[in-house]
Amino acid sequence: MLRQLARLTRPVPAAGPSALALAVYSDPSGEPVTAKESGYEGVACVDDAARALDVLCSVWTRTRDPGIERWARGMLEFVLWMQGDDGRWWNFIYDWNGPRNETGVTSSTGENFWHARALSGVTSAWFTFADERALVALRRGIDHPVKQPAPADVRALHVLVGLRLLDDRSFEHGGEIVHRWAREISGCREGDVLMNNPDERGEPHLWAHMQEGVLVEAGRALDDDALVDVARASARSLLVPIVSDGFDRPSVTPYDVACSTYSLDRLADIDGDDWPELATRARQWFDHVDETGRAIYDRHAGRVADGIDDGRVSGNSGAEANVVAAEALFEDAVGSVTEAVALLPPDTTG
Repeated sequence: MLRQLARLTRPVPAAGPSALALAVYSDPSGEPVTAKESGYEGVACVDDAARALDVLCSVWTRTRDPGIERWARGMLEFVLWMQGDDGRWWNFIYDWNGPRNETGVTSSTGENFWHARALSGVTSAWFTFADERALVALRRGIDHPVKQPAPADVRALHVLVGLRLLDDRSFEHGGEIVHRWAREISGCREGDVLMNNPDERGEPHLWAHMQEGVLVEAGRALDDDALVDVARASARSLLVPIVSDGFDRPSVTPYDVACSTYSLDRLADIDGDDWPELATRARQWFDHVDETGRAIYDRHAGRVADGIDDGRVSGNSGAEANVVAAEALFEDAVGSVTEAVALLPPDTTG
């Protein structure tokens, strides 16, 4: 996973001499593919770079590898550069020369995934490297989710950032704010099942669906057992059947599975019961091999496919798939540090 992320890493000189970002997608030959799902979007985005920054900070904390530190700081440079004067983030750059996509539906500023993930990334960088610029970016950006509404799946990311900041005196009324956000998530449900937004109908999609695990973390930190009860009930209604049948769906992405694994791990931490076994079964999805012999997680090549559609594993392997797999299979990621660092673009800063 880290090896594939290293292959996808490119310099963005416009963002600074050490700035790095991730190519969004790559085809079976390993060539980068431009994002075009919502019209032309660009070659790299904050959404991926910030998530990679989170992972790399965790890997560096474990290994103290200098190559991982350079990589993480390069991602930080890109994320900082993509923040506007009002504290909000654009998402995509059009090409590797660095022009920002400031108007695209998946790139313009707002209360969206990339703003939330950028907040998470700069928070990790501040706590890991004590880079004052990351703290400034965090303080400039945190007011927006405090003042603006957000759907439950995005709000879950805000809660995770807020939980890290509970002891930060500059995050005024932090406990009260995080509790309000958690109750918003808890209230967005149909029956026992937590939904991603109020307009969603039927079974919620699992892409970015982390609400059960987030409510467990919030309930423990805020001493609110009611939040944990909601998480348990939703997991039993939604996640248990899906994991038990091996994610037998027409289309499944690594992010679907990583989010489920995240929530099951949090429930396992507090309950035991059958949650650890379910989390293990969820992780086993990454070892699936289709009838053509293509594996979701190709351990030899160090790459994770973008997903399964109608039983066939995708030949593509992009940034998101490998970042979220590194979160779900963290020990594997740590074990590949040396090989991954060797694949990074050379350091040209001297």
